[in-house]
Amino acid sequence: MLKLYFQTVVLLLFAAGLHAQDTSASSAEELAKKLANPVASLISLPFQSNTDVGIGRFNGSRMVLNVQPVVPFSLSENWNLITRYIFPIVSQFDITDENTSQSGLGDAVVSGFFSPKNSAVTWGVGPAFLLPTATEKALGSEKFGVGPSVVALKQSNGWTYGGLANHIVSVAGSDVNATFLNPFVTYNWKSGAGLSAVLEYTHDWENDVDVTMFAFPSFSGVTKFGKQTVSFGISPRWHFAPETRPRYGVRAAVTAVFPK
Repeated sequence: MLKLYFQTVVLLLFAAGLHAQDTSASSAEELAKKLANPVASLISLPFQSNTDVGIGRFNGSRMVLNVQPVVPFSLSENWNLITRYIFPIVSQFDITDENTSQSGLGDAVVSGFFSPKNSAVTWGVGPAFLLPTATEKALGSEKFGVGPSVVALKQSNGWTYGGLANHIVSVAGSDVNATFLNPFVTYNWKSGAGLSAVLEYTHDWENDVDVTMFAFPSFSGVTKFGKQTVSFGISPRWHFAPETRPRYGVRAAVTAVFPK
């Protein structure tokens, strides 16, 4: 099953590169640069699939499809509000026990970044909200949470480097108290193709042993299907924590882009 999934993802991405219409070099480069910026003033609709296998004592597996629309708003001549949404659709097997499975919607995360339109260093700050939208107890916290979120980055000569962070605590009770750190670096060529190195680290302060950390190098590209501009990417997921971490995983993403 996993082998078939890998083959399907690779074939789809290869087909996109062969059969889709090419964007011009200048527009592809500009779009790739904006997509590497979490607070760019660009409407996009990413679909990000994360598949992990060999999880925990029951050798479980999990697939999470994150639907992650990004919608910017112009507040004034000098400021934007960039809203980012993450709606996870989860399917997991043998995670909570042997011969068990859960599937459905996980908890959503909604962030808003107030970001200046003209700044030498791109940055944004605002609130992050955890919404208890999980359809099964095993897929979410059953808590509403809120906290600060911040992003900062620099772009120069094809390079984008920076980081995003948030800290969310539950409003009622202390079940949720977590810090998320996401440093990243990307290089984009004029064709719109790019290579990225990303780290995602989450620390649950209620359970100090509950730390997740993984890194992934990724390849991405920009192309067109008819008039629709699309970015695609694929990468392995290398897990470093916790002890019950998956043996290996893969991330694949397709993003519909809506330039102004």
